[in-house]
Amino acid sequence: MSSSPRAPIHAVTADADTRPSLTVLSGFWPAATFAVARALLAADELLLLVRHDLTGMRNGVVRRVVRSGAGIIEDEPVGLRHGCVSCTLREDVLPTLVRLTRSHPGQDLILILPEVAEPEAVAAACAHCLVDGAPITDFLRVDSYVTVIDAEHLLDGLASTDDLASLGIQAAEDDHRALADVVVRQIEYADTLVLWGQSRKDEFDTGRLSVLLQRMAPWAAHIRVDGDRVDASTLTRQLRHTRRHRPETPGVLARGLQGYLLGAHEPEPDCGVVSAVFRARRPFHPQRLHNVLEEVNAEVIRSRGHLWLASQPDTVVAWEFAGGGLAMGSLGHWLVSLPEDRWEHVCDQRRLAAALDWDPYYGDRHQYLVFIGLDLNAVELHHALAGCLLTDAELADGEETWRTYHDPFAGCFPLEVDELTDIDIEGAQPA
Repeated sequence: MSSSPRAPIHAVTADADTRPSLTVLSGFWPAATFAVARALLAADELLLLVRHDLTGMRNGVVRRVVRSGAGIIEDEPVGLRHGCVSCTLREDVLPTLVRLTRSHPGQDLILILPEVAEPEAVAAACAHCLVDGAPITDFLRVDSYVTVIDAEHLLDGLASTDDLASLGIQAAEDDHRALADVVVRQIEYADTLVLWGQSRKDEFDTGRLSVLLQRMAPWAAHIRVDGDRVDASTLTRQLRHTRRHRPETPGVLARGLQGYLLGAHEPEPDCGVVSAVFRARRPFHPQRLHNVLEEVNAEVIRSRGHLWLASQPDTVVAWEFAGGGLAMGSLGHWLVSLPEDRWEHVCDQRRLAAALDWDPYYGDRHQYLVFIGLDLNAVELHHALAGCLLTDAELADGEETWRTYHDPFAGCFPLEVDELTDIDIEGAQPA
């Protein structure tokens, strides 16, 4: 008589789930992130904290530190085959988490990410990288992704035009990310945001930062902590065992395509913060859109979304702006441009979202852009973007004529490559 196969650990119900809980902490300003971690350790001596010091990463060595509220458990150098953050994740971070679940059964974990790490990359590694032949979710439950923001430095970080390489803190030799890009991606992927401390100015300015974060990540739980008065027990209840992480939720740039909220339309200023959503069915004229790129982002802290150009009607074009730089790139095909037998390679959620919003003429093609800024004029912004849409006469010319339009973006969004391409808004050429 053959025995029935063992059910995977992660298939049990939430009430019966006995796996240790993992809370992932990220943040570009380590002092604030470490302060939150210390508060959590103070509230639970059995809690295990894991972090990796990347100071020696370029020499192929990182320092692994594991501690509890009672003190240091491990402090060891770890040699890597390749000196980069992603290699550190695969080669040591995930195996360490699994090892600790075995050596310290029943004890929950906190993982503090390096300041330049993006939580979405960690979530992808947790989903796809195996440890001892199994996903780490067989050994632990990812409870939440928490990003800690230092109120004193947030606006400077969002406005920064520096890149990581110029600051000497890049995650790999080929890491060309901007500082502001890292900050916004840490904020937008998180399911929980902690605004730590106070603004340099006054309480009103701190409140404005809180509103700004709510507009940037309306899907997250928002928590404010005065860095001078921290109740560790209260913070623990707010951050641990929340079950906020939803692994099925796509990354920010893909959310709009899959029917998820991409941003809140709040055109009336709240503490000066405005969030404006632009949606339309008609395609953009490529030259007219190119002409207003600088204008529409002039007062913007963050913009993101996707669009379609009349001259490239098969391509979903991604759009994201932060730190004074605009990046646009290919997110692949619109479903309407694909043969139906290729739809099976597209995720169910995207097919469902497309079916619910299908247009007899445009199919699933549409514009969906979100702009967030201080004292932003939502009416003028909408007027500028609406003026870039095709007119009735241009629509009547049809797709074959649209493809012949002069296109400053020609060659920038190859469908074979689904990576964002930095665009010089003066010349619309890859940087």
